[in-house]
Amino acid sequence: MKIAAPIFVALLFVASIHAQSAYPGFAILKVSELDKHDKALAQKVGPDHSARETVKEFGDHRIRMLLRDADGAPEMHPNEIDYVIVHSGGGSLILGGKLKGATTASSGETTGGVLEGGEVYSLAPGDILHIPAKVPHAFLPLKGKHLTYILLKIPAVYPAAGGRGGK
Repeated sequence: MKIAAPIFVALLFVASIHAQSAYPGFAILKVSELDKHDKALAQKVGPDHSARETVKEFGDHRIRMLLRDADGAPEMHPNEIDYVIVHSGGGSLILGGKLKGATTASSGETTGGVLEGGEVYSLAPGDILHIPAKVPHAFLPLKGKHLTYILLKIPAVYPAAGGRGGK
């Protein structure tokens, strides 16, 4: 019975994102299911003080849910925009500044090190963030609390001057 309950919750979650629709690629993520997923992530926090899971893949982008119970490592990605919706908890975002002592993966994503300077923004449930590519950032939960957010990784497109998104 202890094994059946988590499997049942997982199946409900998967069923909620695969709503029946005549439109391929449509997904709906209900808050009630995200709340259950949030609680499950809280039980999976690793040594880096975070738990994460890809909720849905769409080919060139994906939806993830992350829970942090301590400061996240600074990061910067040259080819992806982070679109973030704060789901629960609270904390802050450091945006910009200089990323020092970080390592760069073959994908070009830079992580770790120290983020010096930058702008600090307070975060609460319901806040929506659009973090452009090439901008260093770090998520910092409130001390002793958590910060859970939905993350959409979207490919960065750099339009010609004067096009949508302009200069």
